[in-house]
Formats: sequence, C-alpha cells, structure tokens
Amino acid sequence: MKNLSIDPERLWDDLMETAKIGGTPKGGICRLTLTELDREVRDWFKTRATALGCTVTVDDMGNMFARSAGQRADIPPIGMGSHLDTQPTGGKFDGTLGVLAALEALRTLREAGYETFAPIEVINWTNEEGARFAPAMIASGVFAGVFTHDWAAARADRSGETFGAALEKIGYRGPEPCGQHKLSAFFELHIEQGPYLEAEGKDIGVVTGVQAMRWYEVTVTGQDTHAGTTPMPRRHDALLAAARLVQVVNAAACKHPGAVGTVGLLEVKPGAPNVVPGEVFFMIDMRDPDPAVLDNMENAIAATADKIAAELGVAIAIKNIWSQPPQPFDADCIAAVREAARVSDFTTRDMISGAGHDAAYVARVAPSAMIFVPCKDGISHNEAEYSSKEQCAAGAQVLLQAVLDYDRRLAERYGR
Repeated sequence: MKNLSIDPERLWDDLMETAKIGGTPKGGICRLTLTELDREVRDWFKTRATALGCTVTVDDMGNMFARSAGQRADIPPIGMGSHLDTQPTGGKFDGTLGVLAALEALRTLREAGYETFAPIEVINWTNEEGARFAPAMIASGVFAGVFTHDWAAARADRSGETFGAALEKIGYRGPEPCGQHKLSAFFELHIEQGPYLEAEGKDIGVVTGVQAMRWYEVTVTGQDTHAGTTPMPRRHDALLAAARLVQVVNAAACKHPGAVGTVGLLEVKPGAPNVVPGEVFFMIDMRDPDPAVLDNMENAIAATADKIAAELGVAIAIKNIWSQPPQPFDADCIAAVREAARVSDFTTRDMISGAGHDAAYVARVAPSAMIFVPCKDGISHNEAEYSSKEQCAAGAQVLLQAVLDYDRRLAERYGR
C-alpha cells in the first residue's frame, strides 16, 4: 500500500543543479567519466549522501555505494542507482535521473523515519557510457565478473590515458576490490531513450530484459599520398574503403526488422585536405534481441570487408571488443516494479531495453530489474534530451515503492 511520496520539486531541483556540472551552451551535459567534472559531481553526490547519514564507500573501479542502515545489518543491501557520467553531447537525464531519484527515495524514507528491513544503497556506477573508455559499462562489468580488474584498468582513451590512471588522478579509486560488494537486489530507473512510452501514452516501462549488443574496432590501412599528384587508379584510399564499409553496416542492419547498426566514431589520418587518407579507425555498434541476427550481420560485414579490401588495395582489421548476450531480469524484481506502478496508479508497458545499462551486468550476480519513464520524442544521447518533472517524479515514486516491496519480500523470507 502506498504511504510514502517523493518530493517532485526537490528531485527536479537536484537534476537542474547537477546539470550545471559540465553544462553545455545547448542545455545538455558533457561530463565524461573520470574527468575533473566527474570528480565534481561525485563530490556533490557524496556530500548529499553523507548529509542523509549514509556511509559512503568506493571500490577499486570507482563505483560508489551510499548505504543507509536497515534492521538487519547481516543481509546484503538492496541497491538502486545508475550513473553520473555522460556522452560528449549528453542530456540532463540519462543516468543522472537514476542516481538522483534513488537519492530522493532514500531521503523520503529518512524523513518519514521509516526503517527498512535490509540496508538500502544508492549506487553510482563508473563509466557506464563508454564514451571515453570503451566498451560501455566497464565497472559494472568488473563487478559482475565479466571483465578482469587489470583489463579494465588498462583500457585507454584516444589520448592514451588509461582508466586506472584517470581514476587515480581524480582520487576515486577505493580500497574495496570490485565485485566483493554483495547485493540482495538492484533496481535502476532510467529514461526510455526510445519513443514507445510517449507514443502509447504510458507512464512506466516495466523492463523485462536487455537485448544483445556488440562493439567492434575497425582499422583500415591504405597509403597516404599526395592528393594532387596521385592518379585515381593508383590510390589506396583508406577513407573510401571505410565509407563503403559504413554503408555495409547500415545495409546489414536493415535486413533484420529489429536490428540496429551504427558507426558513431571515425578518425582519419593523417587528416590533411591534400593527402589521400592512409588510415581510418572507426567503431561499429550492433544490437538485436537475437544473437543469431548479430552473427549474420557480423558475417556479412566481414565478407564484404574482404571484397572491399581486395578491390581498393587496403587492409581491413575488424576486432570484436565487446559482446553482451541478451540479459533477462529477475521475475521477483519485475513483479515488484509492476506492483509499485499499480499501487501508484500509473499505466505500464512491458518492454525490452534497446540500450545497455549497468543493471544488465548486475543481473548476473544479483536479482535486478529496470524502470523506464518516457522521454520527449524518444531522443537521448543528445543535448535536447528531456523528461518532464512529472515523468521523473513518477519514475522515482515507482522506484521507491519497488524497493519497499522487495524489502518486504526479504523480511518475509528471512523473518524479522
């Protein structure tokens, strides 16, 4: 039964306040992971959590855990949260809403004097976006045992700085080995990042799982030569080969109704207007609920790459750097979200997430689920990203109720 309500104005004020940390002229946020701006928003989060009486700990991947005690300290906490890093042209809500709504839910509990059975934690995961250090969700991946600590720490950005060095620089490498922090469950609130909830007029997305996804690094090596003196038939143009392969990625995705394929990063060397490009680096992002579809796309791209390489006299190397299978969420956690929406009088839609989220990795080691709220026109990873005050509040209310419902289930399981 619903008896606690979050404060929509307070949540909105927090969203607008943190949006100033890395705020862009177009109204978005550029707050890349493990930068000084990331340190600043982490400090803000730590200060707010500590003021609520939370104990804040950090693991050696920089993941932050703000714990509020429950009746039973011997039971692992119920976690709720998301991430505070953004894309280079990110919006105010992606990730940040999940962390700040969790903080607001905890604040509501504390102000009401409500003592939960299990401890409750608000979690900020490191490098969810993967915009600076690829792939995405590195820290939650280490938490779930998907990546090793050493491999993750050695990941380098395009300037050559490693994840480990950047983490040390901002002072957020904690003493606890990542992965040793146990959770009874994890709930993540997020904007949908797609058009369905808004188009159908639904308040809440009950997320039942996350689709499969893969990332690839592609290096095309040709020959850089003078643009004015090298005849067209004698060129080995790496950019021309890359452009053709980008078209192949698009065509491969279009052959499958639910698939998507994207090239969102491309670097050309030597990068001079009068030099035929000798090397191109780019990345491919492919997603579909069915891994067999991704296999078909991968094979089609590889086969066509060989033909392009032979025709243009270039070398094309394709390396899979990240492969995530489809991840279903826990039935009890999903039920808690669905019941939370019901008692809060919100309409719902079951859905599979097209985007990757930390909850997909956490689900491998702890029962997990996600809550979606609509975003305007389905736009995300964009400075125009927007979810209304009312929509954010609805998501936060469902998050609070879902955690309380799951806490009740734990109390029944263990006995008070």
